[in-house]
Amino acid sequence: MSESAPPTGLALKDAKLLLEHPYLPLEAGVAHTEDGMTHIAASTYMKSCTGAMIDWWFGWIHNTEQYKIWHPRDHVFSDWEGPRDNNSTYIGGHHLVHEYIGGELQKLKVSFKDPSEYFGPDWKVAFQNAGYSTAVCGRTGMWDDENDDFTYVGHLIHLIKNEPDGVRMRSRFWLGDVDGVTDPEIRKANVPDEFAKGLLKHATEEMAILATVLPDMNHKFSGVGAEKL
Repeated sequence: MSESAPPTGLALKDAKLLLEHPYLPLEAGVAHTEDGMTHIAASTYMKSCTGAMIDWWFGWIHNTEQYKIWHPRDHVFSDWEGPRDNNSTYIGGHHLVHEYIGGELQKLKVSFKDPSEYFGPDWKVAFQNAGYSTAVCGRTGMWDDENDDFTYVGHLIHLIKNEPDGVRMRSRFWLGDVDGVTDPEIRKANVPDEFAKGLLKHATEEMAILATVLPDMNHKFSGVGAEKL
């Protein structure tokens, strides 16, 4: 039996390395980190988009009708808990969704965090120096709305790199971070390969869709006198 390939995934504690390296060995794919987390990387070029538009989107998208715009096939249901408004407000809020990942319906909760939790208190200066405009960060979990049960299982970071005529979104997920579980092999076993591959496919598709609609959506639904949806 051949030995397993060494882990190549970026550890969550090393997320700052994303700022130092515009391209890492894994920019699109799935790998395991040394601490057993499943690391998923996706990258999407978004022409005519800005970091401010990304912040607006995550503060605007709450109900199911809005959510379906992002991925008409996979997105099924959306609700929101906490801060919300027709602006960039989403940190401290919780996005509750039903969506298909890898062909299976998943019920998820994303609790949005301040980027300082992943990039340190001076993250704004670090972003400016490295050519990044913003980052959407959060703790992710499995949500059972029927039994009122919820378990955090991972993290996400959507890091927005400024480009000459748009932005590049570097999406990163770390799965397997469950409270009380530290054994790398157990962490690996808790994340099915098909789910990880499905999440990579889903994230790539939804961000590609967002890239095509975001400038018009932002113009139509943001600001004074904006339309409502």
